[in-house]
Amino acid sequence: MTRLLQSKESKPLNNTSKKNTGFFITFEGGDGAGKTTLIDSLYQIFSSKGREVVKTREPGGTLLGEMIRNMVLNPPNHGLSPRAELFLFLADRAEHVDRVVLPALKEGKIVLSDRFTDSTLAYQGVGRGLKEEVIKSFCAFAADNLQPDLTIYLDIDPKIGMKRIKKGSQKLDRIETEGVSFHEKIRAAFLKLAEENKKRIRVIDATKPPQEVLKDALRVIDELQ
Repeated sequence: MTRLLQSKESKPLNNTSKKNTGFFITFEGGDGAGKTTLIDSLYQIFSSKGREVVKTREPGGTLLGEMIRNMVLNPPNHGLSPRAELFLFLADRAEHVDRVVLPALKEGKIVLSDRFTDSTLAYQGVGRGLKEEVIKSFCAFAADNLQPDLTIYLDIDPKIGMKRIKKGSQKLDRIETEGVSFHEKIRAAFLKLAEENKKRIRVIDATKPPQEVLKDALRVIDELQ
């Protein structure tokens, strides 16, 4: 079993940024892919093994981040400029990294984040048509060059994902209300990123039952040993 699932006395693998001694896992996927369910399950498993774990999300995770989340995901803000949207997400990330992620990693904790830089590249880059080179540069600056040790991408057909969301009680946010073609572009963008970053990004079939998705995620984590 990987060191991530051993007790807190065992040292976790080092993050490639060399800025910490913890382990940083990000979770990406289209709306309705089941990221929250998987993160909650992994949080419980890691905690039961005596590991110190931080569960967080983007946008959000900080007071400023939650305010930004309300602005960028609130349906009435449909006229938001793509560049304004990008900078709001980047402001959230800068605060998130400085206030939550890096401090936790420096203390040797495992950080589980619902979305990170890959979402910006997919949604604001491909989805909004902003230049990839510019976004990569801005993302590196906002995240202080921090990269995840592992990214789990939950792949799902947007039509299936939207059906899952509509079955729930929550209202659709501004991005969720985008058309199917938009979300299909986002899926293609994530799969391209996964192909370009095979060592870091691992793809899991999110159409499987939650317990099967969890098993696949644990297998991926176990392979880090």
